[in-house]
This record gives sequence, C-alpha cells and structure tokens, in this order.
Amino acid sequence: MSDSNRERDLVLTPNEFAFISDQTKGNINVYVGPYKTSLANTDKPVIFDPHSKKFDRCTLDKSLQTFTTAPEGWYVVMKNPPQDETQPKNGTVSNLVALNVGRKVNIPGPINFALWPGQMVKVLRGHNLRSNQYLAVRVYDEDEAHKNWAKAVIKTKSSAEHPKDEEENNDGSETAEVTNIEDMPDLTMGKMLIIKGDSVSFYIPPTGIEVVRDVNGNYVREAVTLERLEYCILLDEDGNKRYIQGPAVVFPQPTEEFVYRNGSRKFKAIELNEMSGLYIKVIAPYEENGQTYKEGEELFVTGKEQMIYYPRPEHAIIKYGNKERHYAIAIPAGEGRYYLNRKTGKVSLKKGPAMFLPDPREAVFVKRVIDPKKVKLWFPGNSEALEYNKQLKGELDRRKSSEGYLEASTEPLAAVEAEELDDEIAEKPRRNKKEKVSKEMAGDEFTRDQTFTPPRTITLDTKYDGAVTINLWTGYAILVVSKTGQRKVIVGPQTYLLEYDESLEAITLSTGTPKTTENTIDTVYLRALHNKISDIVKAESSDFTQVSITLSYRVNFTGDSEKWFNVQNYVKFLTDHMRSFIRNLVKKHTIMDFYGNGIDILRNGVLGASSKTNKRPGRLFEENNVHIYDLEVLDIRLSDISIENLLISAQQEVVKQTLRIDAEKRKLEFTQKSEDINQKISATKSVTVQKQFELEKKEAEKELELILSRINTEIQTKRRNLEANLEEQSLLTQINDAELERKQKEEDLLLDIAQKELEQELELLRADVEAVVQKAEAVSPKLIAALQSFADKALAEKVAKSMSPLAILGGKSVAHVFSNMLKGTKLAHVLENEADNEIDDIEEGEY
Repeated sequence: MSDSNRERDLVLTPNEFAFISDQTKGNINVYVGPYKTSLANTDKPVIFDPHSKKFDRCTLDKSLQTFTTAPEGWYVVMKNPPQDETQPKNGTVSNLVALNVGRKVNIPGPINFALWPGQMVKVLRGHNLRSNQYLAVRVYDEDEAHKNWAKAVIKTKSSAEHPKDEEENNDGSETAEVTNIEDMPDLTMGKMLIIKGDSVSFYIPPTGIEVVRDVNGNYVREAVTLERLEYCILLDEDGNKRYIQGPAVVFPQPTEEFVYRNGSRKFKAIELNEMSGLYIKVIAPYEENGQTYKEGEELFVTGKEQMIYYPRPEHAIIKYGNKERHYAIAIPAGEGRYYLNRKTGKVSLKKGPAMFLPDPREAVFVKRVIDPKKVKLWFPGNSEALEYNKQLKGELDRRKSSEGYLEASTEPLAAVEAEELDDEIAEKPRRNKKEKVSKEMAGDEFTRDQTFTPPRTITLDTKYDGAVTINLWTGYAILVVSKTGQRKVIVGPQTYLLEYDESLEAITLSTGTPKTTENTIDTVYLRALHNKISDIVKAESSDFTQVSITLSYRVNFTGDSEKWFNVQNYVKFLTDHMRSFIRNLVKKHTIMDFYGNGIDILRNGVLGASSKTNKRPGRLFEENNVHIYDLEVLDIRLSDISIENLLISAQQEVVKQTLRIDAEKRKLEFTQKSEDINQKISATKSVTVQKQFELEKKEAEKELELILSRINTEIQTKRRNLEANLEEQSLLTQINDAELERKQKEEDLLLDIAQKELEQELELLRADVEAVVQKAEAVSPKLIAALQSFADKALAEKVAKSMSPLAILGGKSVAHVFSNMLKGTKLAHVLENEADNEIDDIEEGEY
C-alpha cells in the first residue's frame, strides 16, 4: 500500500472520534472509535471552531478528538444537546442528528461520550464550599430550571462529610442527589440565587441553572469573615445598604455586592471616648431604644453615650475635610477658646483648664481678629502678635467673610456616609489562585520592644489659637468694656481672658516735664500702685518774686476701682489742680520765707501736717480716687537771678554767722563735755573704790559665812555623834539590864536551889544534932558546949561556901550575908564573930 493510501486511512482508538465532511453531499459524519476505515477523496477531515461556529478543514491527525469525560464530582456543560438525548455510539459512523441549537444542559459525572458536530462542552469540577464560601447562580432557562431543580447534586453539611478541597473529590465517594433541601425558590429567568457554604458543602447545578463567575473568573466566592469590632457593607441594586457587624460570616444577597474601600471589604468600628465624637446626619427615619429619629436630624455621638460606634444605613457622617472624628482640644489653665453658637450667633468663652469637646451642631471654634491699633495698645512692643493678626485679617479678607470672625476649621465639604470615604465600589482586587503561606505564627501576640519606649508626649502651642489673654502685672489695672455697656476693672497680678464682645478701654497720659496735652501716650494699662508723676510749677511769692518748683508726686489709686478710669487723662487732671494749689500756697509766703522753708511749706500744704505717728494724711481726688501719699521737692529756683544772688549772699552771711556761733557753741560744748568727762571719770573712780569695798565686805561676809557654816557643821556633827552615842548607850543599857535581869533570874534560881539544899542539910543536921543531943544528954555540959560549938562552926563554914555568890553580889562578906539570914538564931553570934575576923584580916592586908 502506498503512503498516500495509508494517509487516507482513519484509525480511531477507543475514546476517540473525528468529524469527516462528505464534500459531495455536505454532510458531516461522526466516526467513533474503536473504528478503522479508508476515506474517499471526497471525505475531508474537519474540526468545529466554537468561537466562529464553523467547521474548519484540517489534517487527519488534527481531526482526532478525545471523548468528553467528567469523573465523579465533575459535571459537563453542553450547548446544543441532541433532541433525542443520545450521543454517538462507540465503534460506529453516525450522521448528524437534530440538535436543540441554542440550549444548554448540565450533565453530572461520571460520564464519557463523543460529541455531535456543532456541540460545545465545558467540563467543570463540582463546587466544593467551605463554611465561608458561596456560589452565585443564575437561572438561564426558567422551564428547565423548574423541571430539573430537584436533580441538582447537593451535599449538605448535615447529610455527609463533604470534600474539604477540590483535590478530594476523586476519592470515589458517591455524590448523593439531594432534593427538597429547601422549598423551590423563585426561578424566574435571570434570577440570581446564592448557595451558601454554611449549609451546602458540595454543589453541581441542574439544567437551567448556571454558576456565575466573579470578576476574577472564580466560581467559588469568598464570604466576608468578620471579627469583633469589624463590620462590612453590602450595597443592593436598589441603592440600599446593609451593615453587618462581627463576629459573623457574611453572605451577600443575589442582588448585593460588597462595598470596597482602599481594596478592603472589612472595616474597623470607630472607637470613641469622652474626648472624641462623630457628627451624624439622619438620612432615613428610624427608631432605637424607644426614641424616634426623623430624617434630617443631626446627632453628635461621643464616647459618653457610645464607646464603639458601628455605622448604620440611616446615618451619614458630616465630615470637615477628611476628618471624621471630632476631638476635644486641651485648654491649659489661664487660657481659653472662643466658640460660636450657630443657632443664636453668640460667641462664648471657654476657660481652662479643660478638655473641651464642642457640639458641632451648635458650636464652632472661632478666632478673633484684633485691629492693629488695638494690638499695639493691648500688647505694646509685641511685633509677633501684630504680624499674626495681620495674617488673620488678610485671610478673612480673602474669604470675604461678613461675620466678622474667622472659623478655626474649614467649612464641611460634604455630608457623606460614615463608611464611605470612597463610596463607589472600587475595582475588586484579583486573587491569586494559591495564596502564599506565611511561616510565622498567626495567633494573637504581644510585641514588646527591647529598648525603653518613652511615654507619649503632647506639645501644646495655643499661643494664638485661644482667646485673647491679658496678663496683668502687680500694681496695674485695666478697664474691660463689653458691647452691652458693662464695665469692670481688673487689677493685677492676674490673667484675664477677654470675652468675644469685650475690649479694653484706652486712657491718655501726659508725658514730659512740665505735663502738657501736646505730649501724650495712649495705653490700656493703668499703674495703680506707687506711680510717680513729675512736674514743674511756676508760682509767685507774696513779694512778687517768680519761683520755679520741680517736684514729683507719689500716687496710688485707692477705694472703689470703678472710679479709677473716670478721668481720661488723670495725669493732666492731677497736675493742673496741684499747680493751682501750689501757686496759692506760695502766694502766702515771702520769698525769704519760702526760699528757706519751701520743702516743709509744700509738704505740709499738699500732704498735711505730720501726726504723732509721723504719718501724713496725703491728698485724695474723689473724682477718680487718686491719692497723693508723698511729695518730693526736687528743686526750687527763682526767675530773677539778681534776687537769687542777693538771697544767696544773705544766706551766705547768715551761714557765716551761724558758723561762728556754731564754733563758739562747739567750744562750749567741748568744755562742757570735757568737764563732764572728768566728773564722770572721778565718779567712775569713786564708784570703782566703792565697788572694791563692797567686794571686800562681801568677801568677808562670805568668809564669815563659811566659818560659821563650818562651825555649824562641826556642831551638828558632834551633836549627831553624841546622839548616836546616847542612842548606843541607851541600847547598851537595855542590853545590860536584860543581861542583869537574866543573871538575877539565874542567881535566884541558884539561890532557891541552894536554899533548898541548905534546908535539906539543915534538916539532916538537925536530925544529926538531935541524935547527938540525945546521945549527949548523957555527956557532961562542957562536952556538950564544945561539941555544939564545933557543930556550929562546921555548919557556918558550909553555909559560907554556899552563900559566897550572894556575898559577891551584895558587896559584903559571906559571914555578914549569912548572919543577916540567921539573925535571931543560935548561929548568929558564931557568924558575927567570923565576920569580924574577916574584917580584921582585910584591914591587916591579908586579902
């Protein structure tokens, strides 16, 4: 077989088909594999161009096409379906069948088929939806949509687990065909519907319904996930807007679109505090918290009423320039700001310290433009203030304002809605098919600097933004006059803020010496304390001599301050009056008298005589309460030089005489003082001698007192010693008495014992004597006497031995003691003889 014949062979494998045009009849046949045939010369391979809707010739190889295949979870969108709903069969050659040209059907997979000539298909993946995704579908065939609504392939959240992403659709799971998920909606031609991912996880549209792509060509659209303090705006085709607050997943209605601003669909809620607010216009009536708001009303919402503000469709923010929020301004102590009441036209003053947040519905800040002449009066020498007010005046002239004031901020450009800095829907940003994944942790976190962060610092510069401020020094006063005629005097030291309708009244002061009306200055500051006014007064004495007096008045403003500004030029007023008074005073004195005592005459006349406290009453002007409390006479000159020379000569002679007299007086005073000094020296010496005598006398008295004191001390010492000895002797006597008493008791006891023993012995002796007597009765009388004598001596000897202690105590001999005891007995004479013998022995020195 030749190569040309082989090129005319059509070999189709399974899953392939080709369109062959019969050039003789104009038919186009479909060859479906597996199939093999040889083409005639009149058979030409063609391919259908879906854009031009024509069959274009091509080579045999290019005419080979694969079957349309939709796996599980995919679907086929076919245009021009066959009327009999059959596709070309495998391994056959088919002629063109009747097609429903212009119609479109959705065929869910799994499916595989060849196409008829003129058919167009698109294989699409089934739509997997997360909970924050949705589909926008449109009804393109109303009848078919009603017929096939129940044939939509839908996986609901509650029915089964749906694929998490598009890659999981090929897991072989069976896609359930769920019907009556909800009541059939309105399926009018062109109607848009929303398939929400929070209820449907997988969706294949039925015939009559198509999924609409977004501007980026994506079928699946992203809903808006709102966090707390976030909101989004949905704009409907009818112009109404819907505001959704987070946290929420927001799905638009079919006719709604998200409003973008700066490429974002989510917006932060507006945070307010007590020092910020929003100026809002009500553009539609509504009711909230039992209160009804009408269209056209204006609201001023601050942080006091609502700390977090979410816009609503009935509200529109009135912006001044690009400023949405109105902030309070800081007014330091001693300063203030003017603000205009837009309803009444009254300009008020807000004084500091304060954080002032005016209600823009009623108040607007204004700046006061001061005339250059007033600036020079009120702020003398302040070129900066003068230049600033000139600039304000120029700006006011440029704006051609007729109100006479200059607003501190610009006029509102427009009333626009709160959420619309760009109200038009901006071109939505295109999303990448695959977003980048950040490797950083995306949870909530705190970030702290490694270095010290200084606290926030605010620099206030309100020098010319606030109210007109007058700083009064000590001793000065101003007169404040309002346009309503009110007057008040402000006395320093203090800071005064002028109301908008207040100004300072100027006074005129004469300058120079003497004071005239030719040289004057205008000022608003009155020196109320310790002011000094100098002047020259020309007067005439009683002897017609002209005198020129240079003097200076010390004045204070006292009493009611309302009178202080009653005289326009109080300097000229005072000097004129005092000139007349001084001329009259000088006229009463001769030139000699006045020239010599002019200062005293003037001070006494102007200030009055000195009191006991050396204080003068001064002179008070009741017209404006000016009080002259002191007068300084600087110079007195005569107009006629010759008279002045004569007076000077006379005064010189008087001075010479005075000097002589003073010299003599000084001699006298010297002598008197010398003698006084000598007398004082003598008196001092005498006093010194007397003082010495007195000191010696005092020393002697002190020595005497010392001796007497010593004697008294010795006497007292001896007396105390004697008293101590006496007390000691008394104690010793008591002790001795006690010892003697104890010894006496012991001796008495011994004596009693001895007495009893003696009695016993006597009894024994008597017994013995009687026995002897009885024996001796037979003896001769002489023997008896001898024996009796012998017995008496023996008895006396024994008694003497026993009575010796008693003899010692009595200071006598034992014989005497015992003889006294036996007086009247037979033994008495024996003992008396013994006692006499003892006495004789003592006298002879035997003892």
